[in-house]
Amino acid sequence: MARSSAALPLVSPGPTIVLVEAKPLMRMAVAAYLRECGYQVIETTGPAEARRLLQSGTMADLALIDIDADRESDGFELAQWLRLQRPDIKVLLTSGVQRTAQTAGDLCEQGPHLAHPYHPRNLEAQIRRLLGR
Repeated sequence: MARSSAALPLVSPGPTIVLVEAKPLMRMAVAAYLRECGYQVIETTGPAEARRLLQSGTMADLALIDIDADRESDGFELAQWLRLQRPDIKVLLTSGVQRTAQTAGDLCEQGPHLAHPYHPRNLEAQIRRLLGR
């Protein structure tokens, strides 16, 4: 006997994360992992694209930004813009350069930063902490 869709329980989508990563393979891998963890993921190729998206009113709970994602605009600029214009969005910065990762931690009040390579569970733990889950 077929079940009607009205009988199915409604599952609310998880928090929305804007992923800012220029490297396609890295972006695809991180996005897939976050989706497996129950998050909604909006993939962007760099800070400029993410900023345009967020200026258009797209709702998000967290921005996961690779600081070194784009040569045209850096992740620090996007993080600063988010803090001023969209303070409702939590920011988590990542970097493959240890010194840059330390600077990211210094710029963010709560120190939300990760240095590459990071373990996926560490990423998810940081996201949960920032979102208060």
